[in-house]
Amino acid sequence: MEGKKVVKLGNKAPDFSLNDQNYKQFRLSDFKGKRVLLSFHPLAWTPVCSEQMKSLEKNKAVFDGLNTVAVGLSVDPVPSKSAWAKDLNIKDTRLLSDFWPHGNVAKLYGIFREKDGVSERANIIIDENQKVVFVKIYEISKLPDIEEIINFLKKAKK
Repeated sequence: MEGKKVVKLGNKAPDFSLNDQNYKQFRLSDFKGKRVLLSFHPLAWTPVCSEQMKSLEKNKAVFDGLNTVAVGLSVDPVPSKSAWAKDLNIKDTRLLSDFWPHGNVAKLYGIFREKDGVSERANIIIDENQKVVFVKIYEISKLPDIEEIINFLKKAKK
């Protein structure tokens, strides 16, 4: 993380637009009034990333109840994200392709690993007013604790 400017808590979240696994556009600013969990993972088709995305899908109803849209992001192209979503049986969680310009959204949020060409494994939560309220970067080999995210969202709701 040397020299990186990770997006700061309290700052307005940089807006972006990416396609999901179904070639549908996702624009962050369209979700004002909802909270958004940006769950960055390095690459599709890898074991930890698969578990990370399955945990989003498994907790979709919990996120809905907390006025939160959870999305997965990686530098994989849309056709790969589409095949991967089918393979993982992900039907309700949007998997966004930060493929081109390569890693642009990860760069906007200060979590692109230049030497590896992928993002950090990270969770970033944007509040209803599009402000950054949570940023956590994980070891690449470690699965993020989804309960930590859910508990943060529950506390922030009060």
